[in-house]
Amino acid sequence: MKKNTGIMMVLLLLAALAGQAQEPARVKKERWDAASKADKMSDKLYRELNLTKEQNQQIHAINDDIARRRDASRRDTTLDTRRKMQLRQQLDAERSNRFKTVLTPAQYKKWNDWQLQKKEQLEAKMDRKQDKKLARKANR
Repeated sequence: MKKNTGIMMVLLLLAALAGQAQEPARVKKERWDAASKADKMSDKLYRELNLTKEQNQQIHAINDDIARRRDASRRDTTLDTRRKMQLRQQLDAERSNRFKTVLTPAQYKKWNDWQLQKKEQLEAKMDRKQDKKLARKANR
């Protein structure tokens, strides 16, 4: 009887340790609301581009408008993925055109270069994901 009790204790201990070793459930990231996105982006542009107070107000208004419209398109369940992507691209182009009217040529160039760099980094990240996916398929 004592032997069975000892074995049961060991099994219970192993089960408890195995339960603790599991990864915690992934927590879904909260999305920023449109106003917070506009604030964050505008603050960064204010610092990075040395905007005047007037430029900052105009840039913030543009960012707020685009962020609200972008969020609305994201929540619109009547749109398919392709249409949502097209809308995001249109909004990005609109932001760029509106920024061009507010920023000096030097500020606009710096912002545009920054956007191109972010796009290249995103594409590289997507390529790495695709390569990993293909490698996993090849190993099966």
